Amino acid sequence: MTQRRFPPPWSVEEQEACFVVRDYDGQALACVYFEDEPGRRSAAKLLEWDEAAEGLRLTRSRLERTESYLSASLLLTLPVDAEA
Repeated sequence: MTQRRFPPPWSVEEQEACFVVRDYDGQALACVYFEDEPGRRSAAKLLEWDEAAEGLRLTRSRLERTESYLSASLLLTLPVDAEA
């Protein structure tokens, strides 16, 4: 089996204005930005916190259903608040 470039498990770290998806080695793979203040969110075309967290949940669900990721035992761990 070939070694993956971004080894699992992946994790999600919540920062002040975004979620950062990291691989096992801590490499940042993606950032999902959010803003809860309506005026700033609209001007920057950002997601609300709930929308960003839901997007990450859907992505995790899709990845976990993909057989190639299942065989690699991919785990995407969300922050506790994002699980609700």
